[in-house]
Amino acid sequence: MYSTKKIAGSLVRQLSPRLTYKATFRTLIDQPTNGFLTGASCFLNGSRGLPAVKPGMEEWVRFPVMGVRKASTLALGDEEQREEKGLTETGSAGGQSDGPDKKAVISYWGVSPAKLIKEDGTEWKWKSFRPWEAYEPDLSIDLKKHHVPRNFMDKFAYWTVKALRFPTDVFFQRRYGCRAMMLETVAAVPGMVGGMLLHCKSLRRFEHSGGWIKALLEEAENERMHLMTFMEVAKPRWYERALVMTVQGVFFNAYFLAYLISPKLSHRIVGYLEEEAIHSYTEFLKELDKGTIENVKAPAIAIDYWRLPADSTLRDVVMVVRADEAHHRDVNHYASDIHVQGHELKESAAPLGYH
Repeated sequence: MYSTKKIAGSLVRQLSPRLTYKATFRTLIDQPTNGFLTGASCFLNGSRGLPAVKPGMEEWVRFPVMGVRKASTLALGDEEQREEKGLTETGSAGGQSDGPDKKAVISYWGVSPAKLIKEDGTEWKWKSFRPWEAYEPDLSIDLKKHHVPRNFMDKFAYWTVKALRFPTDVFFQRRYGCRAMMLETVAAVPGMVGGMLLHCKSLRRFEHSGGWIKALLEEAENERMHLMTFMEVAKPRWYERALVMTVQGVFFNAYFLAYLISPKLSHRIVGYLEEEAIHSYTEFLKELDKGTIENVKAPAIAIDYWRLPADSTLRDVVMVVRADEAHHRDVNHYASDIHVQGHELKESAAPLGYH
């Protein structure tokens, strides 16, 4: 009979690794208050009589069969206060509510995004980027700089980009809003791929990257913000969305392999891609100046991201985006030059913050 009980108990321990129940513990007056551990220690040590006590805490305690692992405490009164505020464990994370009927998540871990206020006193509404990531673009950059192809690698990169431009011109023609959107879905890939591969290389070799991981990821994020901006201006059609998925899938894998084989070629290709982007945005500006494309008010996300004046227009947005592309052109041609001269990127400090 005794062995049968032992076998049954063993099965229960195997099938039910944790038993949960509600227990009420009281905090000792003579000992420091440390939540669960004070009361639980008395329970586990088999104490039958507790010393003088004061009003304590109600706790939900989870006991594993073979020892205590975790416990979550909730002071009396907290639950009632939260119910009065109408808070439940459904809604948006971080304790922030986006509307009068939307309830916030109560996080045991205490994770809560700060409520940010802009300089004009209004609330910061963008979750994809924060105020310290916004910046004032440098429009004085030379837009006409061009890397003249000197060797076979340069010529291969140059004519590869020219070949890629032809189908884009045929497909989009003068629909520059959709063209810009499509361009940014591709332009945001190289920085992410390059940053990822440099990150893995840094881990494998136990070495610093010279800041190039941050610089390339910064470039990718900047290009993605270009896309978020133009999404407010041009609404893509279903077949354009399908094209984006196809092109991105092909380009990501092709660039990934190219970067593994030759980083200097990959950066040179991106440098020429950025030169083509400058050309495309220049044509975009010409259409805006001629009135072919309506010069609408700048999207709110662009005004906050580039710290533009409140009365800025689409033309102002295209100007700052074009300046960003010129900076990316410089960074990638510079990265390629470092490799061409026989050095590694880590040997030269990355131009962080150089949009």
